[in-house]
Amino acid sequence: MAISGYQDIIQDLYDGLLLLQHRGQDAAGIMTYNNQFHLKKANGMVRDVFHAKSLSRLKGTMGIGHVRYPTAGCSSEFEAQPFFVNSPFGIAMAHNGNLTNHEELGKELLEKYFRHLNTNSDSEILLNVFAVALHQQKPKKLEPEHVFGAMKTVFRKCKGAYSAVALIGGHGIVGFRDPHGIRPLQLGKRRYGMKEEYVIASENTAFKGLEFEFIRDIKPGEVVYIDRKNKLHSKVVVEGTLNPCLFEWVYLAAPDSTIDGVNVYKARVRMGEYLAEQIKKAGLEIDSVIPVPDTGRPAAAGLADKLNIRYREGLIKNRYIGRTFIMPGQNIRKRSLRFKLHPIDLEFKGKNVLLVDDSIVRGNTSKKIVEICREAGAKNVYFASASPPIIGPDPYGIDLPTESELIAADHSIEDIRKFMGADALFYTKVEDLHKAIQYGNKNIVTFSEGCFTKKYPTPEVNAKLLKKLGCSRNEKRNEGNEAINSDEEGDAYKMMTLV
Repeated sequence: MAISGYQDIIQDLYDGLLLLQHRGQDAAGIMTYNNQFHLKKANGMVRDVFHAKSLSRLKGTMGIGHVRYPTAGCSSEFEAQPFFVNSPFGIAMAHNGNLTNHEELGKELLEKYFRHLNTNSDSEILLNVFAVALHQQKPKKLEPEHVFGAMKTVFRKCKGAYSAVALIGGHGIVGFRDPHGIRPLQLGKRRYGMKEEYVIASENTAFKGLEFEFIRDIKPGEVVYIDRKNKLHSKVVVEGTLNPCLFEWVYLAAPDSTIDGVNVYKARVRMGEYLAEQIKKAGLEIDSVIPVPDTGRPAAAGLADKLNIRYREGLIKNRYIGRTFIMPGQNIRKRSLRFKLHPIDLEFKGKNVLLVDDSIVRGNTSKKIVEICREAGAKNVYFASASPPIIGPDPYGIDLPTESELIAADHSIEDIRKFMGADALFYTKVEDLHKAIQYGNKNIVTFSEGCFTKKYPTPEVNAKLLKKLGCSRNEKRNEGNEAINSDEEGDAYKMMTLV
């Protein structure tokens, strides 16, 4: 996220990252500017990275912040964002998404522009591509057209998904969204006397708490520039097509967010309502509908209403355990689940229960949940996924790197049901997922949905590239695990958290 105002904005940035914590728990960082840059970033949750001392030195009326979700499988502290380069002007950047041609761009940056890269992060590459493009504008005094001209080059060169914010020293804030609009980016404002302050963030869930008014979603291929006088400039630099990621509504986004005109909570309720039609045809005897917290709740509520079956909270979530899907590594996910979910035995003993979760990715978590319910005394355990079978990787910023990690990629629904140990298994249909979202905004015609259909919105993505990206991510993940194992503190952490 980025904020440009008239007073120190560190408290707003800190609070804003807390409100966006669901988007990433691996690392956090903030950079501010008041005639010089101030940076604090590290691995960990927002509340653990920042303390009173670090907050007090992050001075400035403009700044950017980031919470990291390690989509590339590596959780090195050196890859925490924002990243920074000192030329031209000094630029910091925070990025959400993945570049699909990062290797090609990294090679060009080194061999043609002599730019050294310190990490394996594609976000650092995106920053350097922007810095080179801005330098080529040869600005003596930075004007909006220089920013827009530089971004035209970025859009031409960079492939994949990227919503990003940048802080240009002494000049202003830049926000931009790739020409396919895969990852979300939104603009807000608030009054400061007779003037206006601005915020750019992935989700408007962060706006209300900071007293910002939501203005609009930033368009695909659009660049927003807020200059040092807090004047807003915007331009659609490249005409794009909106292909938002379906997984934002299925899992990633906060339920109170509205993305591209579609409320996340209401979309999830509709997913459950459409799924109810399938379950009704199965003719099962169901005593209660129980959500897998937290993201399964809206779909479970919609489903229970449609079936006229009682809704019950049978699984209690330990709020101090992080979101298992975005934890780095399957071993940590499996171990943490027993601590994360606790059954209320009376809601299961002797009953036929229908569990509703947002999705089934690898299948291990769902299998453990079914086991927990049986141990609590359930007579029959039925399972419903509010999303379709996940059959393909996602190269745009979701941690689904290879088909081998996706249970639905090479198993039938019946095979998955047997593996999970459920008495029946249901998945939402892709067309119903489309309907659940398009109900809120009929102008969304196409989606980024490769994980469900293997149809990807950017033309460079093919089977060869997906295999290459998957192998690269697994190598980085293994390197990260080796780094943990070689560190005494890491070994102690491993003993506490891994199976």
